[in-house]
Amino acid sequence: MADETYKGEFYCVKCKEKRETEGNVVVSESGRKMAKGICPVCGTKLNRILGKA
Repeated sequence: MADETYKGEFYCVKCKEKRETEGNVVVSESGRKMAKGICPVCGTKLNRILGKA
């Protein structure tokens, strides 16, 4: 799963809108796959839970 990326919609909590961006896929401590990206408008870190690994 090295260098796996996810391109899609993330919800930005700061902007309160959905943003289209790209992020890296990581596995959390609880075993869930998550995509982590950066908001293209305000620069806030974004997370999206994708499901079980």
